[in-house]
Amino acid sequence: MAKIDDVARLAGVSKGTVSNVFSQKRPTSKKVTEKVLQVSKELNYVPNHIARSLVTKKTMAIGLMIPHRKFFFSMFHNQFINGVLLEASNYGYRVLLDMIPTGEVKTPSLASYPIDGAIVLGPTEEDDRINLLHQNEIPFVTVGRIINEGIQDVSTVNNDNKGIIRYICEYLIGLGHHNIMFLNAGDRMTVGIERMEEFVRVLEEHGITVQPEMIYSKPDIHSDEYIKYGYDETMRTLKSHPERVTAIIADDDRSALSALNAINEAGLSVPEDISLFVICGDLTMMHQVRPALTGMDLQPSELGVQSVRLLMHKLGVLEGEYDNNWTVPSKFIERDSCAPVNKT
Repeated sequence: MAKIDDVARLAGVSKGTVSNVFSQKRPTSKKVTEKVLQVSKELNYVPNHIARSLVTKKTMAIGLMIPHRKFFFSMFHNQFINGVLLEASNYGYRVLLDMIPTGEVKTPSLASYPIDGAIVLGPTEEDDRINLLHQNEIPFVTVGRIINEGIQDVSTVNNDNKGIIRYICEYLIGLGHHNIMFLNAGDRMTVGIERMEEFVRVLEEHGITVQPEMIYSKPDIHSDEYIKYGYDETMRTLKSHPERVTAIIADDDRSALSALNAINEAGLSVPEDISLFVICGDLTMMHQVRPALTGMDLQPSELGVQSVRLLMHKLGVLEGEYDNNWTVPSKFIERDSCAPVNKT
């Protein structure tokens, strides 16, 4: 079996240069890269990550911890994962996708993970994943604010969730909407906590009475109700609320479409009777739905890229100054699902 020494000798370069070509940790010229790859192919040389780990004490792999679910990833998750994979490869790192349910992650298994660090998506209040990473001294970055007692100065990448909700509420209020129903994220998710606090704050600032019966939280990710969240809640509110709902803010495209189905079955229409705003949606699908859905672009791919860069900085791979908390801007995309309140 060919070794790195054989490749270096035949290519006329140093072993360090061969290593750089495969790890991409340092730039090499196109000519040298092509030569090394050509020789490697001729010799059937494959970099030995295990051998490299023994020398560098690094696995050259990072963990991506995503909440477990029984169905396919949303477009948000696909774009986020794509951003993580592409950016990690720039630093010669592989990505271990970890979908083990939070409650089943135990200290012994976590301590044996072949990773140098981890990215945690969607933290919850007192998140077990974060506690275990902290206890095992595994460097990590969270995508979202953390609320874990005794753990401070954590590196985070996030959207401005409070700013997003403020913008959405003031946009709808500007259209004359006061009876706003909110299909929020899970009540234990830190993003849901941030959104809820700001939703209540903005309505109170505008003198609008907060109506608890029009505010919902997404069910637990393991429950059967999770996949259909939005339909029953919307139908229930439309039937029972004394004042007609004029606008709905939905957590994601799935809950927005469920709400849209309920609105249509109730004999109402969007946006003539009810405006519908999506916080986090599949931009392609939102455009194809009729009416096209107004929403926010949370730039999930950029969230993935920045989380990898922040983790690389913690691992000492990326040098220089880097903020410990990074906010990825969101973009407002106005389409056809929101309109001034119908007063007739």
